[in-house]
Amino acid sequence: MAAAKEKDKFETIRRQIRGFPAGPGLYFMKGRADKVLYIGKAKNLRSRVASYFQPSGDLAASRGPKIAEMIAKVKAIDFLETKSDVDAMLQEARLIKDIRPPYNTDLVDDKTFPYLEITTGEDFPGVYITRKPRQRGSRLFGPFTGAKDLRQVLVVLQKIFKFRTCKLNIGQDDPKRQFFRPCILYSIKQCSAPCAARIDRGEYKKVVIGDLVRFLRSKRSVILRRLRKQMAEAAEALDYEKAAMFRDRIRLIERLDRRGTPDENVQPEVFVADPAEALVQLRRLLGASEPVRIIEGIDVANIAGAEAVGSLVKFIDGKPFKSGYRRFKVKTVKGIDDYAMIAEVVKRRYKYALRGEELWPDVILIDGGLGHLRAAETAIDEMIAANSDKLQQKEGGKTKKTKRRDAKRDTQYTIRNTRIASIAKRQELIYIQGNKVPLKLPANSPARKLLQYVRDEAHRFAQHYHHILRSKKMVNGRS
Repeated sequence: MAAAKEKDKFETIRRQIRGFPAGPGLYFMKGRADKVLYIGKAKNLRSRVASYFQPSGDLAASRGPKIAEMIAKVKAIDFLETKSDVDAMLQEARLIKDIRPPYNTDLVDDKTFPYLEITTGEDFPGVYITRKPRQRGSRLFGPFTGAKDLRQVLVVLQKIFKFRTCKLNIGQDDPKRQFFRPCILYSIKQCSAPCAARIDRGEYKKVVIGDLVRFLRSKRSVILRRLRKQMAEAAEALDYEKAAMFRDRIRLIERLDRRGTPDENVQPEVFVADPAEALVQLRRLLGASEPVRIIEGIDVANIAGAEAVGSLVKFIDGKPFKSGYRRFKVKTVKGIDDYAMIAEVVKRRYKYALRGEELWPDVILIDGGLGHLRAAETAIDEMIAANSDKLQQKEGGKTKKTKRRDAKRDTQYTIRNTRIASIAKRQELIYIQGNKVPLKLPANSPARKLLQYVRDEAHRFAQHYHHILRSKKMVNGRS
């Protein structure tokens, strides 16, 4: 009987897979209660997912016992289409970090994808590969999906554009530059040697860095056409070693397209400021009597009011605490009403804290403006009033007025140190409970960067859950 049920389940899944797209994307193996067991990426979703459920296949032999164990627990499969396999790779890494599926072993650490950074704030900008960009004064390309390819292509690009990759502090007005001996990269024509005054600031920024930026932003057709011509000429002259060198350079430059963008493929953990400094500044801004340790961020997501969801992320001492992340499928709100959705999530999240069964955070951060903050504040006030009524009913031997006052005091005592704040996306204005005028902090403010990190985590967490729900709807044929 059990074997027959398993066979029927797999046959149902196989029928669903036939409706999967043949393009790139992510797939989600899900067990009981929609728990995500595994996230994978594929260039061809239909083909890749179907390979797990071949009737004659032996998963334990072909993919190992752990995969076979996971497939036995699968109750449903969802998918999320992406624009390209590069986008799938970047989104897979982000989702695995957020959801932490039990059967994913790769990408669960805190390692991030690298960027190509150009330090435009310097007199003579350098070009570097980094996983920790500067807080300001630089231009980023990426994140890139492969650090090894990026290191190799940087060597090729340096031969073409002759930018510097050293960490020297080089100033245009430094008189000692003319006596400085450049390194070997200048001798082999791989650097223009601004360290030794072989090029002035204007020419370096315009010719070297300007041309590099245009190349990175363009389709690179001119250089690729030249390299292909050189490869053909070398092959025609039977110089196959040289032809192979040009071929490899072409492949490396083409791999520059295997990247995302800083805005679309955000890695907020890369840009966060020093947590200790941020928390000290945040305590001062909030006027908190105690150190700020726990911050919880809340956001909601919906498309035309359909499949509305909420998210909560928890930060402890300025760092994400992934075990404290929560998702909420909005149940009581119909249509598009962000304020009502925020209120529902707040009430569902903090009802246990109000009972004394959980700790209140030091800061509740809402993704939005003043209206969103007011919605959260009103929701908590309503919870306090309802809880006060319950406490009042339990008390005896006091006047009605005294019971109401004492009950409200006892309830408010449990949240006396919690502050509510919100941060709006457009101008990054920060609203704080009790203040009518928002704060406009500098872009490099540690407190602002930490709040942005929390806000972006909550936003992405809500959006990912929303996409999963939408994909589930498509898989089940209801959209």
